[in-house]
Amino acid sequence: MATLEDGVSPTQTVIASGEVVENPRRRDYLTIAAVSFAGVGAAVTVLPLINSMNPSADVLALSSTELDVSAIEPGQAIKTSFRKQPLFVRNLTPAEVAAADAVPISSLRDPQTLEERTKEGKTNWLITLGVCTHLGCVPLGAGEGENRGPFGGYFCPCHGSAYDTAGRIRQGPAPTNLVVPDYAFTSDTVVVVG
Repeated sequence: MATLEDGVSPTQTVIASGEVVENPRRRDYLTIAAVSFAGVGAAVTVLPLINSMNPSADVLALSSTELDVSAIEPGQAIKTSFRKQPLFVRNLTPAEVAAADAVPISSLRDPQTLEERTKEGKTNWLITLGVCTHLGCVPLGAGEGENRGPFGGYFCPCHGSAYDTAGRIRQGPAPTNLVVPDYAFTSDTVVVVG
């Protein structure tokens, strides 16, 4: 090991009493540098793995759907798509709203009021996924002239599940009501689902 002229190596320090001691600062610096270098290397190695878990661009594009509902007349429904599943948007007439409100909640298999299934002040807009809760078939009733079943809502042709005007299960093997996705009205005529 190379020494200085007075017999002290570069990693040593002479203190006032004349003793020669190791200089801890150099060792600390090397330790911190080595740990920092290893940490940066680990982060660079792990970053692509973490980034691969992010959703792809096509999934992010399908995460929400914006709909203009101004052209949907009272009593009319449309079918659209949300996250690769059918979505029913229905503009209920005052008679359909009254019929849904007249049903005793205790008589329902999956008890929910129309108000619980719609947004406040927008009870005429029923937005549900168009997937039967029995085995995943697409019920009829959203298209013009389709069979709406005995309760005037939706009818699943696969096994006979019948839903009322609020999308609640009333008859057949389906265990629960049609699913209401998260949605919000951004204006009087525009709704964002998802």
